[in-house]
Amino acid sequence: MTVLETVKNGVAVAAQNSHTASSGAYTGEISPVQLKDAGIPWVIIGHSERRTLFGDTDKIVAEKTKAALAAGLSVILCIGETLEEREGDKTIEVVERQLKAVADTIQDWR
Repeated sequence: MTVLETVKNGVAVAAQNSHTASSGAYTGEISPVQLKDAGIPWVIIGHSERRTLFGDTDKIVAEKTKAALAAGLSVILCIGETLEEREGDKTIEVVERQLKAVADTIQDWR
């Protein structure tokens, strides 16, 4: 039995990440089209660990978001500052920068 067959009562399944490309040989990555084909309706993009440990820049997060939306997925966009940025009173600056990257990349929000 799959997770999708198990969840009920309005609970949805989300992937923890997806790639910018809709297809191709990207070992270890999953494309948004693959998620859609598997019936996964949501994807989490921009999580702090992806940003800090795997180097997902604001631009990469924006491109991943664009690709996921183009594939018909719903996106949980993670934004936020590091502890150092929070202690340096840069929360608003960081969040605005992260959101601006996505807003500048997505042309059609429908």
